[in-house]
Amino acid sequence: MSVSETHPNQTVANQPKRFLTGVQTTGIPHLGNYVGAIRPAIQSTQNSDNEKDQSFFFLADYHSIIKCADPKQIHESTKAIAATWLACGLDPEKVVFYRQSDVPEIPELAWILNCSCAKGLMNRAHAYKAAVDVNLNNDVDADHNITMGLFGYPVLMAADILMFNATHVPVGRDQIQHVEMARDIAGTFNHKYKSLFTLPSAVVDDDMPLLTGLDGRKMSKSYNNIIPLFGEYNPQVDPEKQLRKAVMQIVTNSQAPEEPKNPDDSVIFEIYRAFATPSEIADLRAQFEAGIAWGDAKQILFEKINSEIAPFRDRYFELMANPKELEEILQAGGEKARRHSRRQLDKARRAIGIKPLAKLK
Repeated sequence: MSVSETHPNQTVANQPKRFLTGVQTTGIPHLGNYVGAIRPAIQSTQNSDNEKDQSFFFLADYHSIIKCADPKQIHESTKAIAATWLACGLDPEKVVFYRQSDVPEIPELAWILNCSCAKGLMNRAHAYKAAVDVNLNNDVDADHNITMGLFGYPVLMAADILMFNATHVPVGRDQIQHVEMARDIAGTFNHKYKSLFTLPSAVVDDDMPLLTGLDGRKMSKSYNNIIPLFGEYNPQVDPEKQLRKAVMQIVTNSQAPEEPKNPDDSVIFEIYRAFATPSEIADLRAQFEAGIAWGDAKQILFEKINSEIAPFRDRYFELMANPKELEEILQAGGEKARRHSRRQLDKARRAIGIKPLAKLK
């Protein structure tokens, strides 16, 4: 595995690290989420070589309302994503697993950071610039339908990171800018007031595959082309059959069964590589070159995916049917998070001059 950091020399070797990962609550988890975030994050907590390393995992529900105005979707997604992380092996006793909205210190810190963050820095944010470009291309006002939530999104993300002095933030390449902005925001505050915040590093796994969806585009709920990780619970429909049905919908070309096929141009093969061993990958490559039928290739892919996620499926549906257990876990995690956030916010408030006028008896 090849892992790169935007600032690899910031922390000393063997010095404890703080990892922080957030997931927006706007949809049901799919294979791309599992391969790109859930599986590697859980493995990192299980394989840490320093007992003092800490990991923070949170459900970014405040971030989600930036682009989703459906309260039911936010609520149901929060439940599904929490259940997915826990079913896949996240141990809430070993990490700090919490809901962003359960830590009120985070939005308060975001306001404090807003007051020393340059507007020009926010003008350069990719998401804001992209929204402006869409408006200009449609010949409407540059800021049409752009909310302050979208514009100030990087500041809230900076508060998520700086609240816990995270040293390492695993992200996709499209999110590196936000971690760089968090560094800039922290540096400005530290220079203006007091050296309070650690400068975080973005951690990018250069080998992490970005899975393609059913239609050949990047797998994304916004494209409606995902393969759900567990599917929707329906007593009349076997979730295993739901998974197989989704895999069978992957778009392929019209090559006949006997024709040799190029595995490197196949969505089936791409997804298979994310789940298989090197020897299994080599074997399927040979079958492609020998002219495997598309239906047979999809069946092999389904069986490989199912063999990995089937052990998690019962626990997922058990948690989905028992939201009280999920709520208890999240509230306990929120209290753990607040043990850190209360102290950090108090330091930030004192640094800017908001503190008691005198000690009272």
